[in-house]
Amino acid sequence: MSVKYYFLLLVMFLLPFSCAGGNREKNDRDASVAEVKGAVPEGRALLDEEAVDERGYIVKIGDVAPDFALQLTNGESFKLSGMRGKVVMLQFTASWCGVCRKEMPFIESEIWRKYKDNPGFCLLGIDRDEPVEKVRDFIKQTGISYPVALDPGGDVFALYAERKAGITRNVIINPDGRIVMLTRLYNEDEFAEMCRVIGELVN
Repeated sequence: MSVKYYFLLLVMFLLPFSCAGGNREKNDRDASVAEVKGAVPEGRALLDEEAVDERGYIVKIGDVAPDFALQLTNGESFKLSGMRGKVVMLQFTASWCGVCRKEMPFIESEIWRKYKDNPGFCLLGIDRDEPVEKVRDFIKQTGISYPVALDPGGDVFALYAERKAGITRNVIINPDGRIVMLTRLYNEDEFAEMCRVIGELVN
């Protein structure tokens, strides 16, 4: 038999194993996507593998902001859909987050104090999974006066980003209830752009 004949036999023998390996790789990838989808709270569905961006968000600009209801530290209730018609800023935070502590005084001085009396603007801090006593102390320590809500278990956070993703995030929502900006960590240029966006929407 020729060398060419033996080569063809070898290819025919190895081909099924190659295909099986490709199928296993695809199945593993599909399982990974399914695992990520399973981590998303009920009512949220990832569309594809690209739905989670590099910053951990599961929402994107142009999406209708997922609705939620939370209790503020003063006992009052807040429902996002009740703010329709206003520009809304959601600030995800926690007392243990050093970057949050750095950013919050700027949110207080450059955004809240500027727009707090404007009926077309709403700012809400959302503290991830901490008891109210700790959150009240956190508010005093940072010197902020804007309202802060409690997010037990981080369930509202998980409507916007992967549950295990980091905080220091701001979500800007236009009067139609759609997301127009998403920030992560504290960057002076990004913060300035966020202030500009809010100013254009409110005015």
